[in-house]
Amino acid sequence: MSKDHLYKPGQTGNANGRPKDKTPATIIRKAIADAMPEILAQLVEQAKSGNVTSAKVLVDRVCPPLKPQAMPINLPVNGTLADQGAEIIRATLAGQIPPDIGAQLITALSGQSKIIEMQEMADRLERIQQQLEQRRK
Repeated sequence: MSKDHLYKPGQTGNANGRPKDKTPATIIRKAIADAMPEILAQLVEQAKSGNVTSAKVLVDRVCPPLKPQAMPINLPVNGTLADQGAEIIRATLAGQIPPDIGAQLITALSGQSKIIEMQEMADRLERIQQQLEQRRK
């Protein structure tokens, strides 16, 4: 079998190129777009007659779900991380902070404690290395 190519580099075997709008996805999209007025009319009628799923589809498209908005939180930031965590829990239980925000704050404190712990370990390791170097001298 010869290694000669049927076509030269840069030359296509399909002079007309890929057929436009002939892929299954584009055919389906066009069919849906063409039928959209009827589809919407039927969804509206079904929603009016009590079909909850149809109503949900319409409402979700017209009124997307609200995104949570940040709210200012006033908590004392003094004391240990444990003190701060206890204050967050107290404020959450008292209804001053929504539970999801309280959970996020506790998670943030936990992350902060890990950062502090790693920094303390790095500092301790540095001191040990310095002490070992001084002993070698």
